[in-house]
Amino acid sequence: MARSLPDEALCAVLWEYKDRGRKGYDLTERFFSLFRSVFPDLKIIGPKRAGKDVLLGEVFKNYPKPDRPVDFVIYDAARKEMLAIGLARYDSDRGGAQEDDRTGGYHHCADEILNYAKKRRLRTKVIFINDGPGLLLGSMWNDYAHLERSRPGKILVATLRMIPERITREWLFS
Repeated sequence: MARSLPDEALCAVLWEYKDRGRKGYDLTERFFSLFRSVFPDLKIIGPKRAGKDVLLGEVFKNYPKPDRPVDFVIYDAARKEMLAIGLARYDSDRGGAQEDDRTGGYHHCADEILNYAKKRRLRTKVIFINDGPGLLLGSMWNDYAHLERSRPGKILVATLRMIPERITREWLFS
């Protein structure tokens, strides 16, 4: 009751979050459209914008962490084969501990998925689509490059502009 009316500080905080998530939704929508235009014969599932994430317990039988959320799953319906699982994030201004948390979480997620796939002899790969000015932080980009190098040929990190050159049929089916 001691706060002033109108509460300018509270208004500023709420205004800052009015569009929270929108850039991420824009990113996934653009990724889905781009992917479908390049690979019309492959199926991609997941929330194109806002919506319920895909839970890996619904994708894989006996997945060790069935409530693991992912943003998209790519598969070849003709061969009934899971090709890739991915996460898409818009990094607006991450840095410091947030940066380490994001890439550390990605590493754990990728290890979990790829270890499961290896035990079951699945071709499944992991894709991380990241975009936004937060990637200009050199250490963050280096962390993403290290993540990709940690499992050569199994993990791919890309921005929207990189997708046509990096996500190839050869890579998906290798």
